[in-house]
Amino acid sequence: MQEREHGAEPGTEPGNGCEAGGQEEMEHRNLRVIEALLFASDEPLCVGEMAPFLEEGVNAEQLLDQLARQYAGRGVNLVQRGERWAFRTAADLGFLLRRTEKETRSMSRAALETMAIIAYHQPVTRAEIEEIRGVASGRGTLDMLMEAGWVRMRGRRRTPGRPVTYGTTPEFLDHFSLSSLGDLPGLEELKGAGLLSSRLPPEMQIPLPFEGELADDEDPLEDDDPVLATGGEG
Repeated sequence: MQEREHGAEPGTEPGNGCEAGGQEEMEHRNLRVIEALLFASDEPLCVGEMAPFLEEGVNAEQLLDQLARQYAGRGVNLVQRGERWAFRTAADLGFLLRRTEKETRSMSRAALETMAIIAYHQPVTRAEIEEIRGVASGRGTLDMLMEAGWVRMRGRRRTPGRPVTYGTTPEFLDHFSLSSLGDLPGLEELKGAGLLSSRLPPEMQIPLPFEGELADDEDPLEDDDPVLATGGEG
């Protein structure tokens, strides 16, 4: 019969307690680092932006999920906005504490319609936006949405003329309290909010937006693309 190591208690292995304690300390320390980074940041952060401050081998996604559970039910919650994370006032307390937001100008109906089309149909070109709306879109409308930080130029469509494609930004998700584009309201929700007529064709469907970086028919914008220098299409 193999003898136990001198001084070891039955049912234990030497060093296990120290290893477990060290793991807990490292986890606690990295949780605090993530918490501090998110509180100090003015903008939501992605895992890649937090990784340099964490110890090697740490599972940041797992720690973020753990931190989100710790803050569930508190006055502020840790929420995910696309691939980014941020602390935000709990939804039921929003009437008490609202974040200051810069509104450069009131949102026109044209801008609201254009924003909705981009959100649901992205990636979408300017010509496609005009076709869906049924009217021409002035460049000022897209400029306003890009200045607000809600819309970005994604790439160029592989069609004649190589038109620029547009899509939403992480700031759009954060502003409208969406974890992902999949959380956009559906057809019935839009009707209930009075944003769509209740007398729509029964076969009408709300499209599912493309959430990837580039669609199969898109090419990325090159660094020397003229559209980047001018800030938009002419």
